[in-house]
Amino acid sequence: MSGVPAGGADSPVSPVVLTEGSVSRSFPFVATYQAGDGFDALGDPTRRAIIACLAERPRAVGELADELPISRPAVSQHLKVLKDAGLVTDRAAGTRRVYRLNPAGVAALRDQLDTFWNRALDSYQETVEQPTEENS
Repeated sequence: MSGVPAGGADSPVSPVVLTEGSVSRSFPFVATYQAGDGFDALGDPTRRAIIACLAERPRAVGELADELPISRPAVSQHLKVLKDAGLVTDRAAGTRRVYRLNPAGVAALRDQLDTFWNRALDSYQETVEQPTEENS
């Protein structure tokens, strides 16, 4: 990997050479695979596809990987994000783990959506009911 100055070739700052070692220390877990809540977790199309599969029935990592165009390790990373966000749970079944939707996590996400929707409707109603210059 060739070193690239952090500020670019024309940067007035003294160049810092980025190497694989310095980057991995700075970014131990790529932000793409982190999620603070259900909305962040569902921002990725692969995770939405996993949720759709799990909505049909509980599945093991291998079953999910068979249905998706990604590897088992990638499925496991996405499931970790979904689990950390509270959207899925897992249980041991012999030597594998079976994942399913977490009803409480999905309900919390739906409650948030309902709140946003109700606020939007209230705002729309207020706007519609405001008198216009023609009606004043």
